Amino acid sequence: METTHRVVAGDARGLDALDDDSVELVVTSPPYPMVEMWDGLFADADPAVRDALDAGDGARAHEAMHGVLDAVWDEVARVLVDGGLACVNVGDATRTLDSFRVYRNHARVADAFVERGLDPLPEVLWRKPANSTAKFMGSGTLPPNAYVTLEHEHVLVFRNGERRAFPPHDDDRYASAYFWEERNRWFSDVWTDVTGARQSLAGADGDRERSAAYPFEIPYRLVNMYSVRGDTVLDPFWGTGTTTLAAMAAGRSSVGYELDDSLVAGFDDRLDGLASFTADVARERLERHRAFVAESSGEFGYEATHYDVPVKTKRERDIRLYRAEGVSRAADDRSGERYRVAHAPVAGAPAPES
Repeated sequence: METTHRVVAGDARGLDALDDDSVELVVTSPPYPMVEMWDGLFADADPAVRDALDAGDGARAHEAMHGVLDAVWDEVARVLVDGGLACVNVGDATRTLDSFRVYRNHARVADAFVERGLDPLPEVLWRKPANSTAKFMGSGTLPPNAYVTLEHEHVLVFRNGERRAFPPHDDDRYASAYFWEERNRWFSDVWTDVTGARQSLAGADGDRERSAAYPFEIPYRLVNMYSVRGDTVLDPFWGTGTTTLAAMAAGRSSVGYELDDSLVAGFDDRLDGLASFTADVARERLERHRAFVAESSGEFGYEATHYDVPVKTKRERDIRLYRAEGVSRAADDRSGERYRVAHAPVAGAPAPES
């Protein structure tokens, strides 16, 4: 199996390399309006942002920043296939301009997608690991002028039209199944178990600070939850390429847009070790399932077709996990970089002990 991955150094307000109805899934985390590190980016895109910030008009600045994102959501709605899904990881912001307040970015993004005809689906609250023991802002231990801290982000999910239709037993769909226990964990509306442990392949710390990259586990889950083998995944705010890495690990194709061409240029270096990285991701899923089986007191009614493990449901039997066997690079004829990844199935035998 082979997948293709394109990375375009350009502005996602014009997804010129993509045709209408050409993407099955969008997984992205945009710059968050009213977070100070992104002020310059938004002001460069629309001078009205800088005018509002200089005037201390928080509400006007917030809306102007979202106006920049709206142009990207226009393009997302254009390129999504019927039944395609968009997953947007976004956090709210607190800031003092004319007064201290919270800027509800997740609500504004949700409204933007609904205005473009997409249906909102149940969302996820990602509870981020907190490094500080302080659980308040403001006046310390004296009421009433303290504020709770924001320790979560929102993973918003939208669908373009009706659900996708598949043949009765579509091989790609059944090979893309997830394990019973993964379904129960991934489709919870609160994620407390996501950390940044696997982020190391996506670039150096300096790159992560510039791009505010989210942990690999978030796009990897979403790609597996909402697409099938061979689908194309778009990230219009590509950053260090975490979504592309997740697509490579899951056997999906991808397209990314990134304004910072230095991040695009550095992606080749981040692919060192891709084969072992993707193999580890797949084998760890398989080993976690083995542990689930060993610890479970319930019955398993079926045997997996490709692995020597039992599974709970008939739909899990044909699950197939892949590793990236090799990657090649070529110039993209529609601008940017193009990568081809050859995938090989992960063997069904238990992973060797280290």
